[in-house]
Amino acid sequence: MSTSNLKAINTKRAPTPVGPYNQAIIAGEWLYCSGQIALSPKTGEMVGAGEIDKETRQVLENLKNVLFFAGAQASQVVKTTIYLTDLKDFEKVNSIYSETFQTESFPSPSRACVQVAALPKGARVEIDCVAWLG
Repeated sequence: MSTSNLKAINTKRAPTPVGPYNQAIIAGEWLYCSGQIALSPKTGEMVGAGEIDKETRQVLENLKNVLFFAGAQASQVVKTTIYLTDLKDFEKVNSIYSETFQTESFPSPSRACVQVAALPKGARVEIDCVAWLG
């Protein structure tokens, strides 16, 4: 695949990347979304004051906005990865995650969930995903 088949995705409805990357890249019929943390797209500041449920909701909102801007939706997501700084948060994150990715109308994506030592900006959760655009 040549670089002419790649398209960068960046929307003001999701936080500006905090490093040298794009919010997502379209490669052929695939959309690769960078990990999102609970940054407000408007202020660039963390949302949720360390409360995992509020952070998770903001992360998913950011991801959905990137998907939408790229012409996709949650039902097209085929793979996600969840990064947690504490696996004790798994149950809460899983419950909120299921509101977006577990419905009777489309299959839930495959997923990995790992505990990490730290995340950017002191985040407690980060989620990335891959979606099929075809």
